[in-house]
Amino acid sequence: MLSKAKMKYVRSLEQKKFRRQEGAFVAEGTKTVGDLMSVVKPRLVVATRQWIDAQDALPPCELIEVSDEELRKVSFLQHPQQVLAVFPMEVSDKTAPSDGEELTSDEPDATALAARWDATALALALDGVQDPGNLGTIIRIADWFGIDTIYCSQDTADAFNPKVVQATMGSIARVHIIYCDLRQLLDTLPDDTPVYGTLLDGENIYRQPLTAHGLIVMGNEGKGISKDVADRVNRRLLIPNFPEGRETADSLNVAVATAITCAEFRRQNITTNV
Repeated sequence: MLSKAKMKYVRSLEQKKFRRQEGAFVAEGTKTVGDLMSVVKPRLVVATRQWIDAQDALPPCELIEVSDEELRKVSFLQHPQQVLAVFPMEVSDKTAPSDGEELTSDEPDATALAARWDATALALALDGVQDPGNLGTIIRIADWFGIDTIYCSQDTADAFNPKVVQATMGSIARVHIIYCDLRQLLDTLPDDTPVYGTLLDGENIYRQPLTAHGLIVMGNEGKGISKDVADRVNRRLLIPNFPEGRETADSLNVAVATAITCAEFRRQNITTNV
């Protein structure tokens, strides 16, 4: 049975300040919880008998069996999916943003950023992506296209927000998310690093050679890439509308644009082996 105190604890993790205080976040659903349990031990599992009976084995942790009604009371979802679990925030080497405007001791310094950078891989950078659904979807897209690191600006949504975690559909277990000063990150990269950005004055992405390594910067839902970051982009890209010149939507959703961009990078490097 789920006590009132335990329910209050779980519900408190909907707020970033309590996630920070407890160093924990909530994941829900059979797939998301299952994927996370494959890489990190949960602190608490709240589940129905149906879910418990379906498991071959469970890691040593606090396990509370609940009815469907009890799960509905503690869940953040409109339609709970058999299981809810609390995980430590250290999963997948993530560094979560602080409660204030600036990162404090959690922010990697220039040396740490340089050491973390993999010059042979393709990574994403998110500059002010604020919608939790967009961030979760982008994490899922990165996972699909084999991109295992996302650098996030300080004003990007919190990756441990329950809405973000849910939108990743388990991909949060496989993608490293690092919050940092993007300008500092870009300044630490080797001079020959390809830094791509989707900008209105960019070149048609379908007519540009794209490398199998480097950094792809995606911007805020309304403002796009900030000027300081855009000034550090050395390969400017544009996803054109079709046919060119036709009146159309002002822009693409950032998660959709990320999917198109990542797909084109992978397509070119499959066919041409750049």
